[in-house]
Amino acid sequence: MTSRDLTLGIFFLSQIVLGMLGNSALLCCFIIADFTGVRTRPIDLIVKHLTWANIMVVLCKGIPQTMTAFGHTYFLDDITCKLVFYLHRVCRGFSLGCTCLLSVFQAITISLNNSKSAQFKARAPKIISSSLVLCWSLCLLVNTFMILTVTDMKDKRNLTEFRQLVYCSAVKNFKHIHTVYAIILAFSDAICLGLMVCTSGSMVLFLVKHKQKVQYIHRSLATKSFNETKATQSICMLVSSFVVLYGTSFILMMYFSFQDGTDTWLVSVNVAMSACFPALCPFLLTRNYTRVFKLCSI
Repeated sequence: MTSRDLTLGIFFLSQIVLGMLGNSALLCCFIIADFTGVRTRPIDLIVKHLTWANIMVVLCKGIPQTMTAFGHTYFLDDITCKLVFYLHRVCRGFSLGCTCLLSVFQAITISLNNSKSAQFKARAPKIISSSLVLCWSLCLLVNTFMILTVTDMKDKRNLTEFRQLVYCSAVKNFKHIHTVYAIILAFSDAICLGLMVCTSGSMVLFLVKHKQKVQYIHRSLATKSFNETKATQSICMLVSSFVVLYGTSFILMMYFSFQDGTDTWLVSVNVAMSACFPALCPFLLTRNYTRVFKLCSI
């Protein structure tokens, strides 16, 4: 085991521990709230689904990557390889889309305060469940390609028709289907990243303008002005982390999609980048989520 492998193993292990602690704590808060009868918001359902997806993203490839880095090789069979890669892609896609969906509903909640948009704002919570079902369905359907191409590493190390994926391998024969799959992923990721930036930008602009309007009215509004500033900072932190981490993962994923050979080091880096936001999400989300809705309740 080289020093690079040891570094990777420690990093993935730390990422798993951090991600599990944060996401499990967030889930426990919701479970306690459900059992104690605390009134929850409709948007809490999005956070619950997002938390479960984040846990799966962190675990699905984090555990095999850690085992590989610490010297274990070829420990997954064909079915397990397919399941690991399929679940990881499904939950990664859902985590990306669900974070975007959360940002959209937050923007609707705090930005639409006039009478003309009141009806739309009232209807928005009613479509949360159907939006989540649609998001899960699309992720499950689009990523079925992984089941066709991914297989185990046994007896496939020296064959040119297979691409090495650290602890599993992928068939190279589906070039046309693979290109279509890569384009679909690029399109969906680009839409989510763009929509996240737009909705977060609209919230920041609304908060900044609202703060400027109320600053001169009365000193008693200082608390709300302070909350607006904190909410703006939280939104900026969340969206910047989201764009940088998922944007880097997106670039690496596209690079691998159109390369015949694969550098296992870069594959590991891509897996680490894919799991960074899900691992950090509960800490960023708790700050952003509470700030935004604390402002709405004032």
